[in-house]
Amino acid sequence: MANRKEITRDDIIPMEKYGPIRKQMRIDLRPMKKRRQVALGPVATVTFENYDTMFHQVHEMLFIERGGEEQIPDELEAYNPMIPKGRDLAATVMFEIDDRAQRQAFLAKLGGVEETMFLRFAGEEIVGKPEEDVDRSTADGKASSVQFVHFHFTDEQVEKFRQPGTEVTLGFTHPKYAHMTVLPEDTRTALAEDFD
Repeated sequence: MANRKEITRDDIIPMEKYGPIRKQMRIDLRPMKKRRQVALGPVATVTFENYDTMFHQVHEMLFIERGGEEQIPDELEAYNPMIPKGRDLAATVMFEIDDRAQRQAFLAKLGGVEETMFLRFAGEEIVGKPEEDVDRSTADGKASSVQFVHFHFTDEQVEKFRQPGTEVTLGFTHPKYAHMTVLPEDTRTALAEDFD
């Protein structure tokens, strides 16, 4: 079966039915999400999203905010772009520093980080493209603690990425956060399934 690429209004579970199954859905999602999540440097976590992770996120937003029917279009508009469309990967990056003052000081130096994310594999380099819904860096150079980045592939790049054992490096070239990591094979395999 082809990967689902969009959550529709018909997919939304009514909140009175979602509430009782919410905890179990989160538990069921955990192993799949774990395969799609990597640490990148000391304070960044990258989650590669798909239909299932965004389906859960939309329902969580609806459940927590209780905006009812009027809220649904906004959530679909916000989260559907993060579902891969067949020749891309979509990543949520979270910079996590518990201390508020330290976090603010760190993010103040990280402006434009969303423009510097890359994937390298088999002689290829794909520079990430930030989600265009909101500017994630302010004019004074402060980055948001959450970034949304897309990686667009050619057919040839998809075939190279899909090859078992392909070493895939994920990283940033930002001068204040130039960190890289090699994706575990289990993660590369999970992400390869996002392509048509």
